[in-house]
Amino acid sequence: MELVNIEKLLEKYLDAETSIAEENELKVYFSGDDVAPHLEEYRALFGYFAASKNERFTKTIQLKSQKRNWKWLSVAASIVLLVSVYTGYQKNQQTKAEKIYNETQMAFNILSANLNKGTEAIAELQEFETTTNKILKQPKKSKK
Repeated sequence: MELVNIEKLLEKYLDAETSIAEENELKVYFSGDDVAPHLEEYRALFGYFAASKNERFTKTIQLKSQKRNWKWLSVAASIVLLVSVYTGYQKNQQTKAEKIYNETQMAFNILSANLNKGTEAIAELQEFETTTNKILKQPKKSKK
């Protein structure tokens, strides 16, 4: 009777339909001494499960150190920071130079406009003097 029950449980086990209690019953049967000769091949399977349960990995696992990576990361970040500060400083200097150039150009334009007004006024005065000399018929004064 027990052999028939074990054969049914083994068939269910191979079809992956057993419960934990039924699997434990199979483990107990196959770990015992009175295993049927035609089921002897399954003893190794259940014996392996019992033996592998007690296996432990004892080697130490060497993990790579992250300190070296952080050092390179901090060096790279420092370089990026220095380059960005330098380019920002250069751009600031260029902006200041352009502003000073534009202000100087504006001052020269104002000076040029005022000189042009003075030149126009002198031209009108010379025209006035020429006309006055014609009316009064005075000889032109020569420049020496």
